[in-house]
Amino acid sequence: MRKLIYTAVLGLSLMCGSCTDFLEDQLPQGTISDEQLKDPAYIDNLVISAYAVWITAEDINSSFSMWNYDVRSDDAYKGGNGTEDGDVFHALDISQGIMTTAWNISDMWQRLYNCISRVNTALQLLEQVDESTYSLKQQRIAEMRFLRAHGHFLLKRLYKKIVFANDANLSPEEYNYLSNTVYNNDEGWQQIADDFQFAYDNLPVKQADKGRPAKAAAAAYLAKTYLYKAYHQDNAANHEVTSISTEDLVKVVQYTDKAIMSAGGYGLESDFHNNFRPEPQYENGVESLWAMQYSMNDGTKNGNCNWSYGLIVPNIPGVTDGGCDFYKPSQNLVNAFRTDANGYPLLDAFNSRDYNSQSDYADPRLFLTVGMPGFPYEFNKKYMMDESTTWSRSNGLYGYYVTLKHNVDPDGGYLIKGSWWGSPMNRIVLRYSDVLLMRAEALIQLNDGRIDEAIGLINEVRNRAKQSTAAIADYEMEYGVRFNVQPYTGSYSQADALKLLKFERRVELALESERFFDLVRWGEAAEVLNKFYAEEAADCTIYTNAAFTKNKNEYLPIPFAQMSASNGNYSQNCGNW
Repeated sequence: MRKLIYTAVLGLSLMCGSCTDFLEDQLPQGTISDEQLKDPAYIDNLVISAYAVWITAEDINSSFSMWNYDVRSDDAYKGGNGTEDGDVFHALDISQGIMTTAWNISDMWQRLYNCISRVNTALQLLEQVDESTYSLKQQRIAEMRFLRAHGHFLLKRLYKKIVFANDANLSPEEYNYLSNTVYNNDEGWQQIADDFQFAYDNLPVKQADKGRPAKAAAAAYLAKTYLYKAYHQDNAANHEVTSISTEDLVKVVQYTDKAIMSAGGYGLESDFHNNFRPEPQYENGVESLWAMQYSMNDGTKNGNCNWSYGLIVPNIPGVTDGGCDFYKPSQNLVNAFRTDANGYPLLDAFNSRDYNSQSDYADPRLFLTVGMPGFPYEFNKKYMMDESTTWSRSNGLYGYYVTLKHNVDPDGGYLIKGSWWGSPMNRIVLRYSDVLLMRAEALIQLNDGRIDEAIGLINEVRNRAKQSTAAIADYEMEYGVRFNVQPYTGSYSQADALKLLKFERRVELALESERFFDLVRWGEAAEVLNKFYAEEAADCTIYTNAAFTKNKNEYLPIPFAQMSASNGNYSQNCGNW
């Protein structure tokens, strides 16, 4: 927050004692008048710049997908070449030794506020321009407020006590006196909701440019914000869920209305796998409400690729030499895809033993989410996975599974070597199946007679999973696996329906960096993760000393550098950091 960029594109001051004469002899260059600043073409450039920073400001260690921070969940291990490889993320993995001075705690804070700063620079000029000369004024303001809310949303899930940079006209000096205690937790979520509400009210139903959010995207994000807001955590002394707001849940139902989604042409892909394919015909599909847009062959040296997944690529000799093999799917996650003979998840018994591909039934989404020994990597039989260092740089310390959603077929022409491995495959931020499950969750929690409707929404997701076998059509015959996922029948109590919903969120959104934040939102992180640690410790030394401290580890600490530079205006999260 202390390093917000206010005028990076407007001017440059040089101070150099040894070149005074040279500077005095030069005429001013690059000055921009007030009228020029209000030129629609110039404003458009600032708007584009505010979009572009979401691609350029992230990197392999600070991905805005948040995979680096989802290693705290039971979905994934940190991976890499051992516990010292990315040691600050190992601390997150075991919930021990997390320091306020650690670079990864401070880095993400700074990067996200730099993105918000870029948005506010654009907003400052947009608010001054005359709508008669710039007809897109309100729409562009809506886009910028959507981006600003996106940044604050990511920050709030990570740090809880954040600073809201919602006034685009603040001076640099005024920014120095902002506080992170102006709003309680509930009020903070409302600040984010207000920006998304403006976006919803002013965005068109459809956008010509795919990277710009449309009305349905704003509705989905508005619903997601209210869903987080609904689980009140307003006691500053802890992170416990003290109540669940009916009013907020009603908002979730309102903004997940299918009429809003269908008006924009959104729905479920016919095949789950289509959401994670790099081919142009699959990008910006019907399920992608809003996605980060990456590219290749665009005139730049290596393309505007997604380099933030560069650490996730496995180390295949002669193909991806240098692949770092991070973000490894956990055995616990793989076991969650086990089903019974009726095609239902095993729920409380899912982790009673490890999945066996020859004897167990499994949800097809397992083979589209996790690469496992004995199966082809990214569905290419040239690269058969096994228990070797090719598929585990840690010699099995983090297991031999790899994520499939983030990676691409090495021979498909979409894996690009720059400083790291990259891909032009879009990263979906808001997916339609998430919208269905958010609506189902709200209906179940409201418990007002619509639980059957909620189960129907879950079944839409399960029915799609059932037919998602195009890429793995020969797996049953070739590898002996047994697919089985079926929709639910009958009526369910609120408690049972909620259990089904939570399980569905896990397997549908696995390794999309939702799991840890879901657990915190539900108030279940300590219980679930300490059980996970105990079960893992029996076979894996990584988790011998792992322990999740309730009312501390749910959120990252406010970085030490930010606390020190805040003029006493910042307050640390609870937990004795």
